[in-house]
Amino acid sequence: MKRLILTTACVVGFAAPAVADTCGEVTITQMDWASANVVTSVAKFLMEQGYGCDVTAVPSSTPTALTSVAETGTPDILTELWVNTAPAYDKLIAEGKLVELTDVLSDGGIEGWWVPQYVVDAHPEAATLEGILANPDLVGGRFDNCPDGWGCRTVNDNMNRVIDMQGNGIEVFDHGSGETLATAIASAYANKEPWFGFYWSPTAILGKYPMVQVDIAPYEAEVHTCNSSKECAEPGLSAYPSAAVKTAATNSFQQREPQIAELMSNISFTNEQMNGILAWMEDNNASAEEGAVYFLTSNKDLWADWLNDAAREKLSAVLK
Repeated sequence: MKRLILTTACVVGFAAPAVADTCGEVTITQMDWASANVVTSVAKFLMEQGYGCDVTAVPSSTPTALTSVAETGTPDILTELWVNTAPAYDKLIAEGKLVELTDVLSDGGIEGWWVPQYVVDAHPEAATLEGILANPDLVGGRFDNCPDGWGCRTVNDNMNRVIDMQGNGIEVFDHGSGETLATAIASAYANKEPWFGFYWSPTAILGKYPMVQVDIAPYEAEVHTCNSSKECAEPGLSAYPSAAVKTAATNSFQQREPQIAELMSNISFTNEQMNGILAWMEDNNASAEEGAVYFLTSNKDLWADWLNDAAREKLSAVLK
């Protein structure tokens, strides 16, 4: 399968940029997580092959990219920004240095506490925190917590001050990395064992393993804001909010390349779509570029609508 995708990439010209037409040089973020890299690879292909751009992917992270925009006005395009973790984002928008183009994850990033689908199928009460606390054996008497230093660790620890999981027969296991957290879910599924803990979407894990989000409590903005601080004096129970995930461009780039800014405003994925791409990549040990080819060859009707007429004509051979 991987060889087939690599062959397809060559056929559609993925590795060979088209000759520049009306579009010039473009810099775009290459963030340090999988879903953002897929967005970058898809956008890069469409810009190069459909619009004739000369695209450079710049290795980056959210704080690095925002600092660079503030100080140098580059990179031109920031593909996937989780703005709830980027306080500088709103300031750059207000100053006119950044222009918000779209919700690149149309239903937002999802964070929360989860249990496997097979646990809820056998015990529907395990879909609620109340049901879990009443019978901790349903989840194996353990909560898989975020690593130290993650924002979710602070939120979870504050909510546990209210819940007292240990007092209710649930051990809190603090993971050392995101990798061990993912491995714990995969292992539970392999053995059809109970599991209860924090995770997020879009990810390959939630693309591969059906999970049910636990009903903790209704979302309350003030409660969640307090829970997010290590200095929270009065924590409470609140669901995690859906996180806005944006694509943005510099104001100067939007003025210089309005057609590309319009293209980027059209590129958007649901969590289900992105989970599927990431799961395929993990199963096939594939790169983000190969994941982009998998998406492009499987969803021609979707991305054809992202293009203007001229780009659609250039890519007509691929769209057949």
